[in-house]
Amino acid sequence: MADERHHVSSMLMRESLLDKEVMASTETPVVRMLPDVHVVKIGGRAIMDAGKSAVFPLVATIGELLNTERIIFGTGGGARSRHVFSIGTDLGLPTGVLAQLALADGLGNAHILGTLLAPYGVVAIPPEVFGHLLPLFIRSVSGVIYNGDPPYALWEHPPKIGRIPPHRSDAGSFLLSECFGCKSLTLVKDVDGVFTSDPKLNDSAELIRETSVTELVERKLETLPFDRVLLDLLPNARLVKRFQVINGLNPENLTAALRGEHVGTIVHAE
Repeated sequence: MADERHHVSSMLMRESLLDKEVMASTETPVVRMLPDVHVVKIGGRAIMDAGKSAVFPLVATIGELLNTERIIFGTGGGARSRHVFSIGTDLGLPTGVLAQLALADGLGNAHILGTLLAPYGVVAIPPEVFGHLLPLFIRSVSGVIYNGDPPYALWEHPPKIGRIPPHRSDAGSFLLSECFGCKSLTLVKDVDGVFTSDPKLNDSAELIRETSVTELVERKLETLPFDRVLLDLLPNARLVKRFQVINGLNPENLTAALRGEHVGTIVHAE
């Protein structure tokens, strides 16, 4: 008797998704959903916690930029997240719970920044609808804000050392930029870029103007001004091949960076 069942034609239908050759066959061009949109991560501790002296000039600069650019802003929790991490670590809370708590802190700074940018039509988008409606929102207004922490929450990856969630707001901003194929990724900090050592503790620290993931791994720097997990994520990215770390205490740096200028440290995938 003939088999009259309907079969779905698919190259993966009868394949194991654990097979390396099958996985390699899925390497195809990736669609850029928002190729003309910048992603800018505003540091929680570096910028938001510094108060008016740091935030107001940056907000004024952003207001000018929104006349010509479309920008997605990610925010971190800053001091509040560090306080929660400290309490949670003392109480023995697992990494996933700490990651869940950090989401609320980043969202708080998103609403603060959204309030200050409200005159320019910028709003903080609720996390539950952000990803699904992002293309609609960014075509309706020039800028939107979200809490930069990725929503791994209870499913956060356990770190090799300690219990602090490895995927924080820098990583979340990178993953968003990679997923939507955005034009650029800029991390706004309170230092001029990546240094050979912490410039706040060592006056002789030297600025590294341009570097690669391979070089940074080989240098084995004790501290970095961005989530160290980016060194693992960037080499595997398909669309985002670099990002720039800039000093947001000089707001004009953001204008220059979004124009493609080199004003901080550029980190390449290779």
